[in-house]
Amino acid sequence: MTRAPVPDPVPAGAPVDEALDRAARAIAAAPQVVLVCHVNPDGDALGSMLALHHVLRAAGRDPVASFPEPFVVAPHYRELPGLDLLVPPQRVPAEPALVVTFDSGSLGRLGDLAANAKAAAELVVVDHHLSNERYGTINVIDADAAASGVLVRRLIDRLGLPLERDAAVCLFAALVCDTGRFQYECTTPEVFELAAELARFGLPIPRLCRTLFEEHRYAYLQLLADALASSVLVPERGLVWTKVTQADLARHGVTFEEVEGLIDVLRRTREADVACVLKEAADGTWRVSLRSVGDTDVSRIARGQGGGGHRFAAGFTSDEPAEVIVAAIEAALSRP
Repeated sequence: MTRAPVPDPVPAGAPVDEALDRAARAIAAAPQVVLVCHVNPDGDALGSMLALHHVLRAAGRDPVASFPEPFVVAPHYRELPGLDLLVPPQRVPAEPALVVTFDSGSLGRLGDLAANAKAAAELVVVDHHLSNERYGTINVIDADAAASGVLVRRLIDRLGLPLERDAAVCLFAALVCDTGRFQYECTTPEVFELAAELARFGLPIPRLCRTLFEEHRYAYLQLLADALASSVLVPERGLVWTKVTQADLARHGVTFEEVEGLIDVLRRTREADVACVLKEAADGTWRVSLRSVGDTDVSRIARGQGGGGHRFAAGFTSDEPAEVIVAAIEAALSRP
């Protein structure tokens, strides 16, 4: 029977170090550890989860790692070691002793694995989103961390376990993805210190970065051309947006997961402070990605639509028509 874990009694303003210590003790004591990241996982979610998975396995533990349906990894993450160790969500224990979630701001982002997380005796939430709903019994949340992977590195240290090469590769992927290859405002001295530590493991940095950011099938490039050609610039709102429908994906033979990086091309528009991409999912809902390159806090817009994220990168899901969604975003941009 599903039961909700007892909420974390530690106040939101408590030091992250205290939460890290509690999380490490809980993981060390748990007879079973389940690792879960959010639906349609990005590099930080996958990299963070796989890094801890590798470290625990190297220590003789037998963790279970998964993410919600659709259980498909975007092709540009194929160089991450350990993808073959992931199990479909149907194979995750229904009432695990301990669940650790990564990069997921709410239970809703866990999709069909939310029930497993709620049924856990202990639920550890590892995240760096300011909008996190603190749904765990232990919440390791630091909005100042550049990536969830930064917190995972601290957690590994608290566990007293050695970092190994596969985990280092995964953490490096988490770091470069959420810092935009070290060019977003979250790129701090700590980020470079961590990158230097990871690089000492002899990482395949050129190959990894090419597959993560630069290598695409020709079919995707054709879809990208169409998406850019149909994009709309709204100069009075500082907004540029485009959409990708299921028909677009089918016409080009491109998967939903392949278009994750489209927003990073659109955000290069000089005349726009905010870039927006609407992607139609198989169920007809829209997955909306927002990016800011200036003073606009896009997490405020996303939260207004039931989503979340960071000041410069956020998103939400909607079943409204695309035109209604864009109108709501424009309206939000018109407000101070």
